[in-house]
Amino acid sequence: MNIRIIPNERLADHEQNRAEAIPPLLFPRLKNLYSRRAARLRQLAKKNPLGDYLRFAAVIASAQEIVLYDHPLRLDLHARLTETAAGGKPPLDIHQLPRDAHWQRLLHSLIAEMKPEMSEQALAVLENLEKASAQELETMASALFANEFSKVSSDTSPFIWAALSLYWAQMAALIPGKARAEQGEQRQFCPVCASVPVTSVIHLDPGQGGVRYLHCNLCESEWHVPQGKCSNCEHTRDLSHWSLEGEAGAVQAESCGDCGTWLKMFFQQKDPAVEAVADDLATLVLDARMEQEGFARSSLNPFLFPGE
Repeated sequence: MNIRIIPNERLADHEQNRAEAIPPLLFPRLKNLYSRRAARLRQLAKKNPLGDYLRFAAVIASAQEIVLYDHPLRLDLHARLTETAAGGKPPLDIHQLPRDAHWQRLLHSLIAEMKPEMSEQALAVLENLEKASAQELETMASALFANEFSKVSSDTSPFIWAALSLYWAQMAALIPGKARAEQGEQRQFCPVCASVPVTSVIHLDPGQGGVRYLHCNLCESEWHVPQGKCSNCEHTRDLSHWSLEGEAGAVQAESCGDCGTWLKMFFQQKDPAVEAVADDLATLVLDARMEQEGFARSSLNPFLFPGE
């Protein structure tokens, strides 16, 4: 199955009024998104061996919350959505959509907010980013979108991505359309921006035993992929589930023997406070276990970019 986003004006009346049993796509709800993430990171940091890094990530998330409201985005996406819907493409495709200078303004505002709370080492990285030219920043952004992570230092990537993510999330929240589930492939990519998930969350839904949504690591949208099939290749015959001792089943890793990948699943029924980015970052011991088992991660956390 594939997910296509259709402009509102192109939907028939019955489609506009239809409430799907399981919405195929959830656009980001930006109100309190970053403050809730920051709070969760700080909560998880208290009893985590990576507590310092979780608190570092919380500083970035808190800055995103402030900059989001200091720099609202005003953009008409009707023409863009009409064009991409005709070809069945994601409207904010990271490989096709030209980037506006808005994301660099967001970056410089984020730097100003973060500098007072950063360590000496991180402060040096921020100061170097402040001195970077607009073209150098664009080159780094293009490298991250092309998965050329070795071209961007791993201590720089989270800051660049934080600004890009904030920009894409602002755009995603403005999309004037509705998602429709159709036949097709590539459900492993975000139908809004074509990036990859950070993890998956099993939403509370007592009537159906929980509904799985993959959470985009860039635009913060979530899209539905049914449980019982690999979120990467959609095969169903060789899935296994792994969990950590002491987690009470709140987090599992689903591995696929067909494509050799794995993805975490967080269960709101076990812990209603789970937050995709924060809880993924706080459970890296599971990542290590899956690596030992020979599986490759099919997702990417915005605070864990590989690099030089």
